[in-house]
Amino acid sequence: MPSMEELLQQQVEIIDRVGWSVVHVFPAPDDPPTDVAFTYTVGLTAHDHPELILAGFPPQIAQSLLNDLGRRVFDQTARFSHGERLSDVLVGYDTIIIDGSSNDALHPGIAFALYGRDKVRLQQLVWPDQHGQFPWENGYGYPPHTQPLIASPETLLPAEESRQ
Repeated sequence: MPSMEELLQQQVEIIDRVGWSVVHVFPAPDDPPTDVAFTYTVGLTAHDHPELILAGFPPQIAQSLLNDLGRRVFDQTARFSHGERLSDVLVGYDTIIIDGSSNDALHPGIAFALYGRDKVRLQQLVWPDQHGQFPWENGYGYPPHTQPLIASPETLLPAEESRQ
C-alpha cells in the first residue's frame, strides 16, 4: 500500500496531466453496514471550482459521471449552482447539484490534504430513486444511508415545503 506522500504525488501527477483526478472511497470491512462507498474529484479546487462528490454508485459509473462533469468544468468552464437540475447526466433521470460541507459519511480527504480544508468547497451530484424522487422528498425509495448528503434536508426543500 502506498504511503500518503506517494498517494498525494500520484494525484498531483494525474491532476497535472488531466486537470483533475477521481478518487474512490470504500468502507472498511469493520465499518458499520450503513457506510457507503463514494467518489469525488480532486483538482477542481485549483481552478476555483468546488470538488464534485457522488455517493452510492458503483465506482466505474461514478468515475465516468464525475469525469464527464470534470470535463465540463475544466474544458468548457461550466459552473454548477446549488439546486441546478442536470438532465443529461443519467439517462431518463434528472440529477441535482447541491452545495454543502464534508461530514463523517462524505469526507474528501485527499482534496483536503492537497489544498487545505478551508480552500475546498463541495458540490454533490444527487441522484433520484427509480420513481424520480430525491432523498429529501417524501417517498424516496432508498434508506438514507444509501446516499448520504453534504447538506441537511431542510436546506434542500423548496421554500413552501420547508415552512410546513
